Amino acid sequence: MNIENETLKKKLISKNRMAENIFSKIFFLSALISIMSLIVIIVFVFAKGVPAILEIGLMDFVFGKLWRPSSNDFGILPMILGSIYATIGALLIGVPIGILTAVYISEIATKKIRRIIIPMVELLAGIPSVIYGFFGLIVIIPLIDKGFDNGGNSLLAAMIILGIMILPTIINISDASLRAVPKEYRENSLALGASKIQTIFGVVLPAAKSGVLTAVVLGLGRAIGETMAVILVAGNSPQIPNSIFDRFRSMTANIAIEMGYAFGLHQEALFATGVVLFVFIIILNLGLNLFIRKVGD
Repeated sequence: MNIENETLKKKLISKNRMAENIFSKIFFLSALISIMSLIVIIVFVFAKGVPAILEIGLMDFVFGKLWRPSSNDFGILPMILGSIYATIGALLIGVPIGILTAVYISEIATKKIRRIIIPMVELLAGIPSVIYGFFGLIVIIPLIDKGFDNGGNSLLAAMIILGIMILPTIINISDASLRAVPKEYRENSLALGASKIQTIFGVVLPAAKSGVLTAVVLGLGRAIGETMAVILVAGNSPQIPNSIFDRFRSMTANIAIEMGYAFGLHQEALFATGVVLFVFIIILNLGLNLFIRKVGD
């Protein structure tokens, strides 16, 4: 009987090891496919875009102020600055609202209110970007035009729409980070005589700062990479915006608008715009991640 049990155990162990080996290979293959997909995309974009940068000239391409394909003028500085301005404005709008909403959900709201707010935030995350663009086109732009008589399509409209679009990312990740803070931190702070608000802003938020900053970084990536909503509200003029009421064009919008009919050097210049955007996002993410690590330490 014991011999049969031992034999059965060995068979089970052998089957388990075989299953583990199979699943580990499947997991490795999945990771490999993800990495290879990224490498293929990078190689394709750089192969199509770098020749245009070399032909136009890096400085002329990146710092040129005139985008006029008909006369072979390919300067993307207006699009770079437009993307940066719109992203900064979106962060100024979305970050305070998103973090305060996460604080309310995590630290103040009752369970009943959480059950109402959290599904709404998740629904906000699931709305297609084109719907945000339509909302901006129908609601935000007329309001801006009525208040400032500038036609409505502007950097300000893009800032507002992008600020709304990054809210779900910031709220969800910040809420999770705040909930991960041990209860002992709150209890000890309250026991020392601090008020609930003092505990939230003096203890809980600093303890969750790495997660909150990560939420901001992801929100930044969402804002700078958005295309459709920006196309609908920005006005799409390839010029440097001198105020928040001026029309502008982002790098992503420039690619989406003109890729359908571009050819030759024009098409390659659009791929080159993607190269610049890709490098810009990598540098930005690396810098922010290093900053988060230093702050976390």
